Amino acid sequence: MLPIDAAAHSSRWRRRHPVDKAVLGLGLTVLAIALPPWPGAALVLLTALVVLLGPAGVPARRLWRAYRVPLGFCVTGAATLLVQVGGPEGVLSLADDGPRRAGELLLRTSAASLGVLLFAFTTPMSDLLPRLIKAGVPGPVVDVALVTYRMSSLLLDSVRRIREAQAARLGHTTRAAAWRSLAGLGAAAFVRAFDRASRLQAGLAGRGYDGTLRVLVPEARISVRFTLGSVVLLGCVAAVTFLLKGPLSS
Repeated sequence: MLPIDAAAHSSRWRRRHPVDKAVLGLGLTVLAIALPPWPGAALVLLTALVVLLGPAGVPARRLWRAYRVPLGFCVTGAATLLVQVGGPEGVLSLADDGPRRAGELLLRTSAASLGVLLFAFTTPMSDLLPRLIKAGVPGPVVDVALVTYRMSSLLLDSVRRIREAQAARLGHTTRAAAWRSLAGLGAAAFVRAFDRASRLQAGLAGRGYDGTLRVLVPEARISVRFTLGSVVLLGCVAAVTFLLKGPLSS
């Protein structure tokens, strides 16, 4: 199981309906994109952090481990706006108004990423994917997503176990040994992936698979109170943004 999905299974909001959490998490993502980057995206980022570390109960260390990967992409994308290629100043030079545009992009993308992580850290994939059929997503698409998710988790678990076995056998002591271990890891993971796929196919055939995966979905009802509270919170963030935009920009 992926670490972020394991955290979602132990979340305080685990039993809430995915729609409740989608209104809040994806609503913050939409606000981060739609509102002015300053102070809108900054307020969205702060709000998402408070909700994640507070009511949602996500540990700060676990949140940082998941957030640093998209944050790295955000920083890389924003850094490209600092320079321009070609022009009268040479092949590579500082872009006009580059720092401002880079800062705005970094604020937007980092805040939007936190909104998505809020939904991911509180909603297991096993709760979300089966409900997509009721939302109009074709059943075969959901089945492929379920199988892909399951196979990815198993493959990552196999890679972790192989690395631990190699480390216990001093397979990473030298650079040459590390390269040999990496090659062996790739070969073993490749073979195990095909073995898992064939066993999964045999298991489905033995259970009378007819083209549809039927899974049990935990019962949950949409909370009107939680959804209305999320809408009010989103509205407050938008209202405070437009109230502060004038004084801060003047």
